[in-house]
Amino acid sequence: MIKCIIVDDEPHAIEVLDHYVKQTPHLQLVTSFTNPIEALQLLGQQKIDLVFLDIQMPEISGIDFIKAIQGKSKVILTTAYSEFALEGYDLYVVDYLLKPIRLPRFLAAVQKVVEQLNAISETHSHPEIVEDDYIFVKTESKGKLLKINLGDIDFIESMKNYVAIHRTGQKTLVYTSMKELEERLPKKQFIRVHKSFIIPISRITGIEGNLLRLKNVTAEILIGENYKPELMEIIRGKMI
Repeated sequence: MIKCIIVDDEPHAIEVLDHYVKQTPHLQLVTSFTNPIEALQLLGQQKIDLVFLDIQMPEISGIDFIKAIQGKSKVILTTAYSEFALEGYDLYVVDYLLKPIRLPRFLAAVQKVVEQLNAISETHSHPEIVEDDYIFVKTESKGKLLKINLGDIDFIESMKNYVAIHRTGQKTLVYTSMKELEERLPKKQFIRVHKSFIIPISRITGIEGNLLRLKNVTAEILIGENYKPELMEIIRGKMI
C-alpha cells in the first residue's frame, strides 16, 4: 500500500484528488492539507510514500516544498500552469498533472510511482550473487580467465559485443553483456547509470547536469534518463 497525502490550497482540487485516490486500490490517503507548512511538519514525523502537490500556494511554493523534503517522498505535481513543468522535472518529480485532472491521466502517473517504488524494493531485496570482493571474467583471449578485484574498478563501459572494465588506466575486454554483468555485481557497490555505463557508487565525486564525475576518471560518464531516478534516490539519501 502506498501512503499518500494531498497538498493544495484549493478545496475543490483536494476533493477531486481525494475521489481519485479512493478509486485506486493500492493508494492509502493519510490526510490532506491546504497549508503546506503543516504538510512539511507531518513529513518530518512519519514516512509518506507519495505527495500530490500543487505548485502555487501561499507561504511556500510547491517547488520550495520539494526542495525542503529532499527526496523523502515521491512527488506528483498538480497545477493549472504548464510553464512549471520543466522546473518540476529538474527536481525529479515523478509526473506532472495539469488541471483539470482526468482519472486516466491520474492513474498513469500513479503507475509510474508504483514502478519506481517496486524497482527500489527489488534492488534492496535482490540477493547479491557476488558475495566476495572479486570476480573472474572471460577475456578476449580464448580459454583465459582473469581475476578482477571489485575495489580496483573505475567504471564499466559497453563496447558492442564486449564490455570494457576500466581499472587504473587499464582496459580489460570481457565477452559478456552489460545486463549479465550488472546482475552479477553487488547492488550495494555498483549501479548502472546509462545503457553504456556501470559505475562504483563509492567513486562518485559529483553530478553536473547529465554528466557524472568519478574519482580518478577523466572520461565523460553520461547519466541516462531511464537510470536517473534510481541514482538520485541514492544521492538524496546522502544529501544535507
